[in-house]
Amino acid sequence: MTRKTSTVSHQVMWNRLISVVEEQAQALIRTAFSSSVREAGDLSAGVYDTRGQMLAQAVTGTPGHVNAMADAVAHFIRRIGYDNMFQGDVYITNDPWEGTGHLHDITVVTPAFHQGRHVGFLGCTAHIVDIGGRGFGADANSIYEEGLYIPIMKFAERGEVDKTLIRIVRGNVREPDQAVGDFYALATCNEIGQRRLTDMMNEFGLSDLDDIADFILENSRRATLERIAALPRERASGSMTIDGYSHPVKLEVTLDIQPDRILCDFTGTSGLDRKGINVPLVYTKAYACFALKCAIAPEIPNNAASLAPFEITAPENTIVNAVHPAPVALRHVIGHMIPDAVYAALDQILPATVPAEGAGTLCNFQVSLRPRTDIEAPPNAVRAEVLAFNSGGSGARPTSDGLNATAFPSGVMTMPVEATEHTGPVIIWRKELRPDSGGAGKHRGGLGQYMEVGATEDHEFDFSAMFDRVDHPARGRQGGKHGAAMTIARDDGQAMKGKGKQFVPAGRRVMLAMPGGAGYGDPGERDKALVLRDLARGYISEAVARSEYGLDDANIARVDEAIGNGSDL
Repeated sequence: MTRKTSTVSHQVMWNRLISVVEEQAQALIRTAFSSSVREAGDLSAGVYDTRGQMLAQAVTGTPGHVNAMADAVAHFIRRIGYDNMFQGDVYITNDPWEGTGHLHDITVVTPAFHQGRHVGFLGCTAHIVDIGGRGFGADANSIYEEGLYIPIMKFAERGEVDKTLIRIVRGNVREPDQAVGDFYALATCNEIGQRRLTDMMNEFGLSDLDDIADFILENSRRATLERIAALPRERASGSMTIDGYSHPVKLEVTLDIQPDRILCDFTGTSGLDRKGINVPLVYTKAYACFALKCAIAPEIPNNAASLAPFEITAPENTIVNAVHPAPVALRHVIGHMIPDAVYAALDQILPATVPAEGAGTLCNFQVSLRPRTDIEAPPNAVRAEVLAFNSGGSGARPTSDGLNATAFPSGVMTMPVEATEHTGPVIIWRKELRPDSGGAGKHRGGLGQYMEVGATEDHEFDFSAMFDRVDHPARGRQGGKHGAAMTIARDDGQAMKGKGKQFVPAGRRVMLAMPGGAGYGDPGERDKALVLRDLARGYISEAVARSEYGLDDANIARVDEAIGNGSDL
């Protein structure tokens, strides 16, 4: 048995576990082939006890991956079985319902051994650029069209990789080197975690993780319950309408604050969509829990015990509880809106706590490039799959402005232009902040971005759009104004849809104006110094400075003069 240790030692070990999984995550970033992992950080890493309970997560990563993966390890245990687990094993799946929500997420779990004894699990998840099928997009009618399905199975047994699995993967995806490379990167990530876990256990003289696991889970549970107990015993409902695919989607949520838990029920939400924007419940739970935890207990580390008091339910075959074989490739489009729906209810219980609505959904797109077909293409033209992560603005907060071009709630990074262009024959002609896109308010919403996307000479492409907020922009809170809506069109003026695969001929560009976050509070109460600052930085135009914030001609002239002189206001 592990010897008794002091509270201070337990805390040091807890911090060390977080460092272990953070190194896991950083190792994955350094070794990943897919730009979505390497550049955007679309990943997660965690360490689990022998029962599959998450003890610590990496700081790097997304709530959708981390919180969904908190449930996933239990599925691996059930499918593999303890008596079939050996040192050197590596397990893998992309099952949307037993993993993290769609086929493009590869989850890898490795049993951790110490001195020949099974002591826990290391897990990680990464989004890969292509998994076959129709490609990353909303166009599929069922899960069977969305790509290669890998059930929970062994990627390696006792250190020996399953070569048959590798051949199957290579035969079914458009970017086989990327996909297989990421599989190995995920396995390596866990191997690094195993090494660091072994170092930690040797340093502290641990033979197992039972004692530290009990300490982490008990203290996290108690701290979370204390926060919940301090809340008012109230019940409130919130709703929001978003674009959907072919028709609007309504999200309905009811929060019920009880002494020892928070119930979050999505009864009343729209039913399944015929296209791939449906959300498995595990992903809905991930983002609903994240939203509540951010508002109520943000500093308590994420683990099985701190997540347990948040109970998330939704009727089957609603868009937030899609069951097999519903198409779910773009589950993030709806899933990233869930925090705003939850906050619509929570704002009634805890005023001046939650932000206004933001862009929510990542402004991602995938470009499938190929040699042009209208005329003969040169022999050096190539095929490539390029996935780009981009963000609109986040909503203004009760005490501060929203963040420009920042992904909330996903937390992934916007990909650099150079990294995107390096992955294939694509050109980003323009990428800059979008003035006036942040909703006016006492605190201004974050700005979206402008982008122009095209292919290099002698290439055409299919553009897979994954956008929302086209018809339903972010709503302001407490008198704040709406953020700007998303717009998408070709440079020849042809309108494009917010979702779905669309052809772009050689020489044409896609023009994107990404949505802004909404404002918080009455714009008339905004500090005039901040209005002047925004005008000087180009965040707002003179017209908005006048109409929304009441800035007079004298102050506008003062800004113009300062800009002309290159001086501060």
